[in-house]
Amino acid sequence: MTIQTSDALNHLRLKIQSTIEPRPPFCGMKRIVFLLLLSLALSFPSQAQEPDRSKPPELGPPPTMHLPPVQRFALSNGLEVMMMEKHDVPLVQVNVLVRGGSTLDPPEESGLASMTAALLNEGAGSRNALELADAVDFLGASIQSGAGMHTTVVSLHTPLSKLDSALALLADVAIRPMFPAEELERERKARLTGLVQWRDEPVALASVLFNRVLYGTDHPYGVPTVGNEKTLRSMAVKDLQRFHHAYFRSGNATLIVVGDVTKDSILPKLEETFSRWEGKAPATLNLAVPERVEKRMVYLVDKPGTAQSVVRIGRIGVSRLTEDYFPILVLNTILGGSFTSRLNQNLREEHGYSYGAGSVFDMRPLPGPFLAGASVQTNVTDKALQEFMKELKRILQPVTDEELARGKNYLALGYPENFQSVAGIAAQLGELIVYHLPDEYFNEYVHHVLAVTKDEVARVAKKYIDPERMDIVVVGDRKQIEKPLRDLNLGPVKVLSIEDVLGKAPKL
Repeated sequence: MTIQTSDALNHLRLKIQSTIEPRPPFCGMKRIVFLLLLSLALSFPSQAQEPDRSKPPELGPPPTMHLPPVQRFALSNGLEVMMMEKHDVPLVQVNVLVRGGSTLDPPEESGLASMTAALLNEGAGSRNALELADAVDFLGASIQSGAGMHTTVVSLHTPLSKLDSALALLADVAIRPMFPAEELERERKARLTGLVQWRDEPVALASVLFNRVLYGTDHPYGVPTVGNEKTLRSMAVKDLQRFHHAYFRSGNATLIVVGDVTKDSILPKLEETFSRWEGKAPATLNLAVPERVEKRMVYLVDKPGTAQSVVRIGRIGVSRLTEDYFPILVLNTILGGSFTSRLNQNLREEHGYSYGAGSVFDMRPLPGPFLAGASVQTNVTDKALQEFMKELKRILQPVTDEELARGKNYLALGYPENFQSVAGIAAQLGELIVYHLPDEYFNEYVHHVLAVTKDEVARVAKKYIDPERMDIVVVGDRKQIEKPLRDLNLGPVKVLSIEDVLGKAPKL
């Protein structure tokens, strides 16, 4: 492209050049550079190319991920370590991943794993809760603990300069917790208060009932992980100590290290703090998965006066290790896993029934639920359900080329976000451990997503989504929505009260 300069600008440039004072010989090159930059700044193109705003710009190819290699080694006591180096910032994340969570709770001790994890950092080693919190804050670090259904994680985020001291605190929290009786009582009251508050939260009511109708109360997936009033009131310090002793063992854990360290620099520090941790892995627990629902059923929970109805539709889905993992990801992205998904475009953008609608396959070591849902305006509850069912049926037909490309690009372009921080990388490494995924899994993820075809999406849709065999849970004002729901003829309607779902409110 030819660049032209007006006479006026040329005159101005020459005038500026003529006024420049003489410089010593060693400044000549600087003068030439200055004049060149000034010339470019004063010049402008004769014809500007207008961008095409009639359509969105085309996406470029998804970036290829090349993460540092996953390193695996063990301490002298056999404790496994998984590490990835990340040297751009002087930070370190160390997670203690223990194979044990709420699925190990005995039925009469529901909430035990969750309570144990919650109290790990409420006093440990020689420090009470306040002293421990002060010691962590003084280092500019953070130590968190929490239990999921299959794992418990104690995580440390620390500046590299404070790593030695922070590791000592992490070891205290994971291996030598105090479980003070007063902290147990405080957490017990907080959870009982939470159970009372659930009665005013339609989303909580819907979630509790949805899991129950899919899995039943005899399966860990069917009950709240925080416990219930009976188990919370009976829980004692000795119970937490027993759970900790049974599962917090070096043979049942893995250290995940991410940050500005190398194996040679971190290994002596880990040996110093964790090598005396002992214990073999306990026997594994085998859980059966209930059968999927055979006919559609509607459960209506009466919550008088609510401005919205909470809708949950679904069935038992698949485990994380399914061979259909990547086709299911693309399928769900098109159906309800993104802002431009069919469900969200229908219920939010087209009809305005909801602020947002979506779906998810919650994949776990055992088959987790497939769930589609939204909070919708009370007076359109029936219409919203019609649209849900329409989209669940329509997804059984082949998707368009545009939808397939958009769904795959959404997954591929968003995947690197999971690796922006040391904490995010450590969480991803935890997935490798829990599901025994190969070390090259991250670098190959985008390739697997982009390889999904329309035929694969159609196949998994017909295999895993059956609109005629789903449970439907609706929490809302019965007086306004019951008759319209029955008129839809989606299936038998069972009306429940809040007490039917949660039991009597705890007395605080």
